Amino acid sequence: MGILEWFGKNRSEGHSSSLPKANKDEGPEPKQNSLDHDIGIALSGGSARGYAHIGVLKALDEQGMSPDIISGTSMGALVGVLYAAGYSPDHILELVKKDKIYNMVSLRFGQNGLFELDAVRRILQNEIKEDNFSVLKKPFYLSVANISDGKNEVKGEKGPLFDYVLASCSVPVIILPQVIDGKTYIDGGLFDNLPAASIKDKCQTLIGVHVNYNGPMTKLDGIREIAQRTFSLGIEQNVIESRKMCDFMIEPEELKEFTFLDFDRVDELVEVGYENTKKMIEEELAPVLKKESIEKEETEG
Repeated sequence: MGILEWFGKNRSEGHSSSLPKANKDEGPEPKQNSLDHDIGIALSGGSARGYAHIGVLKALDEQGMSPDIISGTSMGALVGVLYAAGYSPDHILELVKKDKIYNMVSLRFGQNGLFELDAVRRILQNEIKEDNFSVLKKPFYLSVANISDGKNEVKGEKGPLFDYVLASCSVPVIILPQVIDGKTYIDGGLFDNLPAASIKDKCQTLIGVHVNYNGPMTKLDGIREIAQRTFSLGIEQNVIESRKMCDFMIEPEELKEFTFLDFDRVDELVEVGYENTKKMIEEELAPVLKKESIEKEETEG
């Protein structure tokens, strides 16, 4: 029995899975979704740490669990839109390694931020045939923070694409905001760093990938680590509800060893995402699949 077949059997028979569940003790079980797609994945923001998403997607692809609907915020939006456009994780890795972060931004003094994502726009223009959500091969949604009106917005299905991807990646103060239709937009992580709600009611099984470790840390050295920890803990507050919407979560603890600016450690970050996802599949899914297979053989025997 393949993994996708097991998911279908699990749903149709009403079985509960032994996958690692999001913490749902803090609220009621979310309502059942409309199940338009098999597997959905929500990719969090996390700057350089977001490169781990590439490894997660690679491991899922290899195990026949390719998501067919995607949502993302910030770096999760960039990786997510390229995956939704039909590109393999290996190709996405080639793109980000070719255009390292110091080539992906252009210095712009005297404006609302320090950098502009010129090269990111070029990647989108080169890799996606039209500036519209509708041309993507898989449904894709992203979160952006509308700071003009002080609210979160979700974009997807149709309409202009590139400006909103750039807006979702626009870390406040560091990256130049995007002004779209007279409104100023920045990194979606401000309000929704794990955009699970946008696809929860559109998929059978929802995977959440959170790349910002917020567990206990024994030592914080220097102002940069303290600032990063403070920022991460602040964003964590808008992840709590999103985590409860997911059927299971991927949250590699090893990512605490990386900073938001470790863009030159892309291979290591991808490997962390890959190995954590592979391990979870082997340790959590494999025993369930084996049990289902044995029960099926006994029934048919």
